[in-house]
Amino acid sequence: MTELSRADLSRLARSLFRQGNWALRLIQGYRPLLCPFEELIKVVPGQARVLDVGCGGGLFLALLAATGRISEGVGFDASGTAIEVARLLGPNLPDGHGLRFEHRGVDEPWPDDMFDVVSIVDLMHHVPPAQQESLILKAARHVAPGGMLLYKDVSVGPVWRAWASRLHDLVMARQWIHIVPFASIVRWAEAAGLATERHARIDVLWYGHELGIFRRPADDHQSV
Repeated sequence: MTELSRADLSRLARSLFRQGNWALRLIQGYRPLLCPFEELIKVVPGQARVLDVGCGGGLFLALLAATGRISEGVGFDASGTAIEVARLLGPNLPDGHGLRFEHRGVDEPWPDDMFDVVSIVDLMHHVPPAQQESLILKAARHVAPGGMLLYKDVSVGPVWRAWASRLHDLVMARQWIHIVPFASIVRWAEAAGLATERHARIDVLWYGHELGIFRRPADDHQSV
């Protein structure tokens, strides 16, 4: 797959999100300029089956499908408005894109299956602290043998970058976020039987991001 820049992905997103809530569509179109989706896309193996937890309007799965990266994708989110926008993506995606979007919260039953990739992208800081560990444990149970948990969230430091993220969400989501130190994510993922494969700090403009890849051993055939 040809590697796309953030500007390329922003243009692609704007071409995909043509129907539904205008404000949400606007956000989806410009979000690739603030979030390193180009780094997330290139670590997803070709023809993977992906479960995107807290998918919002379906941007990550839509970019994966539009670039021919995956064979199937399931996304779910607690926002009914976001899922409505995601479900309108179909006509703008390649035929046989294999995407499905469901309206459900993370505390409700998840799809009863295991996936090559389970992604948690910019969700964790919106989750109440008391539920953050259980979210990682639940996500890990849906990672197939040899598969990965792909984690991306805002960075806890440096302080000024963390405050940039806090102010962003106060304006955009009217929410005070709960940023998790990456060391806690590592501890929870490894307690769930996953091995830490990669950690990267990525700065985009004034925002700091933490990228983590956690792998389930190929011989670990636990069930959901």
